[in-house]
Amino acid sequence: MSLWKAYYHFVWGTKNREHLLHGPRPAIVRETIIAISREYESLVHAIGFMPEHVHLLISIPPKFAPASFIQRAKGVATRNVNIETEHSLGHFSWQGEYGVVTIAERSLVDVKRYVENQPERHLRNQLWPDFERTVDPRFN
Repeated sequence: MSLWKAYYHFVWGTKNREHLLHGPRPAIVRETIIAISREYESLVHAIGFMPEHVHLLISIPPKFAPASFIQRAKGVATRNVNIETEHSLGHFSWQGEYGVVTIAERSLVDVKRYVENQPERHLRNQLWPDFERTVDPRFN
């Protein structure tokens, strides 16, 4: 296999930023992301959840487009959550947008901590704006 080092931080939210990631749903989304990462020969470094959004730090080989990976992960996660959870929790879906930022290898440890400590970061309002955005303010 060729050498590659490609690190991406993704963030995406639930439809209308509703607090839908509770109960069994985060575990289902996590399992789905890990399964899709295997399909894409990718390495998951960290996954972090808030009630209305997800952070993912992942290495995706250059033969796969990051957009292709995230579209597949979001689509399969939606299907899996809706199949495996009770309808009383409401229909589950994601917003169409997502944010993705490339990461330097030297920043990997810090970004991993950021992703894994989402509840604490939000509680203390110690957020990194570029890691929370799903829409590019330059084009709005």
